[in-house]
Amino acid sequence: MNTHAAETMEKKFVQDAPNSFEFNNENLKKVKTVLARYPKDRKASAIMPLFDLAQRQCGGWLPEVAIEYVAEYLGMPHIRAYEVASFYTMYNTTPVGKYHIQVCGTTPCMLSGSDDIVRVCEDQLGINLGETTDDGLFTLSEVECLGVCVNAPMIQVNDEYYTDLNPDIMSQLIKKLTNNQEVEPESQIGRKGSAPLTGPTTLTKGNS
Repeated sequence: MNTHAAETMEKKFVQDAPNSFEFNNENLKKVKTVLARYPKDRKASAIMPLFDLAQRQCGGWLPEVAIEYVAEYLGMPHIRAYEVASFYTMYNTTPVGKYHIQVCGTTPCMLSGSDDIVRVCEDQLGINLGETTDDGLFTLSEVECLGVCVNAPMIQVNDEYYTDLNPDIMSQLIKKLTNNQEVEPESQIGRKGSAPLTGPTTLTKGNS
């Protein structure tokens, strides 16, 4: 890794982070379950699920101490752990809000209006991509393909997907989250899975 890349990576980690980290008892039990899936000489393969456990324990983000703890737990160099943490958007190397809105910006979503979804979020929340509201309620990010292209545009909020969006639906979704109201995940227009918008086209009634 060149010097510029290392400096860029370092800037992604906040200074006011916790001074120490270790898995709590509940997560240690989960760690043992995860490690049992891999050969003993391939423990490093468990880094991604262990990062997920650490991130959840830290309230939605991975401070440096957690990254290095996981690396040492798995017996791997710190830099390899940093490379994983900084590559995948599923890991947050800075604190995020209670609701982390991740807007898919890949081609199908972009062509279906993801820019409009971002604009609604920025206007309504008063923040730009990569920022968090002053009250710590929302963080707004753009991510790569979330894998539900037929239902574009879509977003992910924490662990849930919200699909078949438009600006009005997105605005209402933000209002409900702001008021701590429950929002049903998946299609926001009542579509079942990725069924055609016009209804079934095969195996319809009367087909032989």
